[in-house]
Amino acid sequence: MGPIEKFLLFVALPVVVASSLLEAMVLSARQDYDWKALGISLCDLFLRTAIAIFLPLSIATPAVNYVWEHRLMTVPLQGWQAFFLLFIGQEFCYYWYHRAAHRVRWFWGNHSVHHSPNELNLAAAYRIGIFGKLSGTALFFLPLMWLGFTPGVVAATLTLNLLYQFWIHATWIPKLGWLEYVFNTPSAHRVHHASNLEYLDANYGGVLIVFDRLFGTYREERAELPCKYGLVHPVTGYNLLRIEGGQWLSLLRDLLTARSLRAFFGFLLMPPGWSPDGKGETTEDLRKQHQSQAHQADHLAAHQAPDRAAMPAGGAVAE
Repeated sequence: MGPIEKFLLFVALPVVVASSLLEAMVLSARQDYDWKALGISLCDLFLRTAIAIFLPLSIATPAVNYVWEHRLMTVPLQGWQAFFLLFIGQEFCYYWYHRAAHRVRWFWGNHSVHHSPNELNLAAAYRIGIFGKLSGTALFFLPLMWLGFTPGVVAATLTLNLLYQFWIHATWIPKLGWLEYVFNTPSAHRVHHASNLEYLDANYGGVLIVFDRLFGTYREERAELPCKYGLVHPVTGYNLLRIEGGQWLSLLRDLLTARSLRAFFGFLLMPPGWSPDGKGETTEDLRKQHQSQAHQADHLAAHQAPDRAAMPAGGAVAE
């Protein structure tokens, strides 16, 4: 275990847990607080830590080894240029991993666990999902290893990125002025966790928000539209196995019932909610349904307006 791993395990982890418990006590004195949800998050954290210690390999390990053996060069972490390249490269890779985690159902299977809490707080930050090694997250960071950054350095950088994101899960921190244009902030991340139709699939950045602005996935938190947290179909219970494996079981059922290769790979690789008959519940489908309903309501209102205009002031039909 290297110095970074020791720092994360023996310093960062206790500080994160203690901070979330302190926030829980303060918030529970002011409002209702979901202590059972905090317990689920703690179980997720401890199980994931144990898996990381006792199962160091992942489904992506063969690809990591291959890419590292065929790297272009070896980049020594000397000078600010190397650290800057690592930081920007990691942010770029993280953006596309996080976007895929919402837009590709296979990756959503594990990432959905992080979005399962119906309250956003510091405890929700470390509910990440215990099957990350199964999903192959490391595949998105292979370009950094191919360039010459060691797999250990890339993994440590990703962990530090996630550690930064701990504090942005607070709902009591307001907007931060000009920082909102550059960094991923609590305000930006509240939008990311919101299940409101207007906010879905937005703000994927890690430390920075610039790639969201560059690729058109940035959404600003709006005062008139409070965030509603949790999944589109909320998790209402506290069954740890169902929370951790529910999306995986749903995916497995769909794969087993697929009647064509198109349906099989569609269930696997298309966005959550995709259906081979085109009548699914992807973000695009839900927005189209909402627009259609709004159009129908406007159309109905327009046709009712002349009838109302023809009514006399008393409301009786004119003779």
